[in-house]
Amino acid sequence: MNLSFHLQVINLLAALLLLISFAMLSQRRVVGLVTLFAWQGAALAASTALVAWSTGQHHLYWSAALTLALKVVAMPWFFYRLVRKLDINREVEAVLNIPTTMLIGIALVIFAFNLALPISQMAGTVTRSTLGIAMACVLLAFLMMITRRKAITQVIGFLAMENGLFFAATSASYGMPLVVEMGVALDVLVGVFVLGIFFFQIRETFDSLDLKHMERLKER
Repeated sequence: MNLSFHLQVINLLAALLLLISFAMLSQRRVVGLVTLFAWQGAALAASTALVAWSTGQHHLYWSAALTLALKVVAMPWFFYRLVRKLDINREVEAVLNIPTTMLIGIALVIFAFNLALPISQMAGTVTRSTLGIAMACVLLAFLMMITRRKAITQVIGFLAMENGLFFAATSASYGMPLVVEMGVALDVLVGVFVLGIFFFQIRETFDSLDLKHMERLKER
């Protein structure tokens, strides 16, 4: 009975992750996007900790702590500072309008659930039912990356896609080895700080973080 209750809560958190992914897809302000990313990290950390508690996979506690420290505290704080210093708290420019993007997102969710169905049937974990949601989160984050023009929103989309991949790993095999997770977390953290430096250079050169300016430079 307790395991069933845990599964219900995990499924609820998985649904919350999917809803946040759709909210990020429709968000038009950078600060709002960063806030949603922090909430997504919080839901991911809570889900990981609950899986660790219900299955006895104690290494997942470290994964949850890393997610909480990086995705909920450190990275959102860093992005908030970037938004203030670069003065980019404006509406996010998108390649497609919001209704069209949301319709494509719904189609991707249906595709992800159908794709994950045979894989989840072969998985032996109690969280295999959430694999479809995890794959949907990955595809929605990828869609956000290719439909946004500003560099910072594309970086947040990449990190959201990494959240979906981590949730998929937790659903399919109770996560990766701790050493691998710590290495990936360190690489992501260093990458975000390096990209922050590039943001300042791009802003200083083009007076904008819109990637279409760099595309024009390449055409020349």
